[in-house]
Amino acid sequence: MSINTNQKVIFTVKNLKKTFRLSEGQELNVIENINFTMRENEIVAILGKSGSGKSTLMRIIAGLIKPTSGQVIYRENIVESPVQGIAMVFQNFALLPWLTVLENVELGLEALGIDKQQRRKRALKAIDTIGLDGFESAYPKELSGGMRQRVGFARALVVDPELLLMDEPFSALDVLTSESLKSDLLDLWLAKQTRTKGILFVTHNIEEAALMADRIIILTGDPGRIRAELNVSTPLPRNSDDPKFRQLVDDLYILMTTSERARAKVEESGKLEVNYRLPDVQILELIGFVEAIAQAKGTVDLPLLSENLHLDADSLIQLTEALEILNFAIVSKGDITLTKIGKLFANASIQARKKLFAAQLEKRVPLAKHIRDILDMRSSHRENEVYFLNELKETLTEQEAERVLTVMIDWGRYAEIFAYDYDSGILSLENPK
Repeated sequence: MSINTNQKVIFTVKNLKKTFRLSEGQELNVIENINFTMRENEIVAILGKSGSGKSTLMRIIAGLIKPTSGQVIYRENIVESPVQGIAMVFQNFALLPWLTVLENVELGLEALGIDKQQRRKRALKAIDTIGLDGFESAYPKELSGGMRQRVGFARALVVDPELLLMDEPFSALDVLTSESLKSDLLDLWLAKQTRTKGILFVTHNIEEAALMADRIIILTGDPGRIRAELNVSTPLPRNSDDPKFRQLVDDLYILMTTSERARAKVEESGKLEVNYRLPDVQILELIGFVEAIAQAKGTVDLPLLSENLHLDADSLIQLTEALEILNFAIVSKGDITLTKIGKLFANASIQARKKLFAAQLEKRVPLAKHIRDILDMRSSHRENEVYFLNELKETLTEQEAERVLTVMIDWGRYAEIFAYDYDSGILSLENPK
């Protein structure tokens, strides 16, 4: 649908920024300069890879955390805490295990001071609407993941929100359950069976955004900023085989991979910082991805590759970023092509691959060279991982520092530029210079 600017505004996000203070006193900028408006009768998707600040943005809109600067204005009032009229569905179900389905759904109504008889009536109606009639007395442990998430939807809808926020609500579900729940939610929306006037959801799944949203906001990361906005003209419900739908998916892949490529691109001299947030890619995944591209013999369409390899958009973006960092591939306009060295890597023997990978790693990833240099400098050619972890924590959160170092250790061990003992946490050189 094309967005009707005459529709009433539900909320406006103005110049939103959020930073978190790290343990050493430094600040980590998660999102900045976020501006957009949501109007009645639209579904908006916020699309971005993991770490782009999607969940942080959603929690600020919900009033669960406060921004560092900027405002969320809901119905002409500044959001500073949870407000009536906004409900949220979480990724991890967030159910209380000691309460039944009915009791979990009644929680929001109880907080609003609704009397017991009215609570029970409204909760039963919400449970029936979401397709869980007959499971009112069941406990969460008795339910499948899809059924638990339906309880989450019922709990959100029972308070009659005009704005429904959803934080990757389908990502923890298997494909079939996810598709069923999306279809049921869209049916409820199109049939106007609830009082909800707007749905805002975050996702890293490109097809999910294309299937459900009237407007798609694309975030790029480090920190999270709006890269682009797309209005979707095809009415709901959509057919995934429709050429217009496939074109939309292609356009989204191009925008997503281009934004990440621009951030990850490095010259031969190397422009990455030592604390660069390496993509979360394991070596075997990377090798398999290179081999799949090589088998296609030429330029490969990323959406088609993603479909053939059953990769979600987040995994695909992480893999393409890793290949570009190492100069194994080039991404352009939604396509990927192996470079000369990428082709050599794909066709090399196991040992030759290791040597190629080691050369590219030390040449293009400063953290790899930094670790190697420190180990060369030490008389024992050994250093505890805590040393490097503390360096990364100067500019990254503890969780992110641990993740980056884990990726680096995986890559470095494969390349044999250093060894690592898991029990002691010691990095060392098997063949010091």
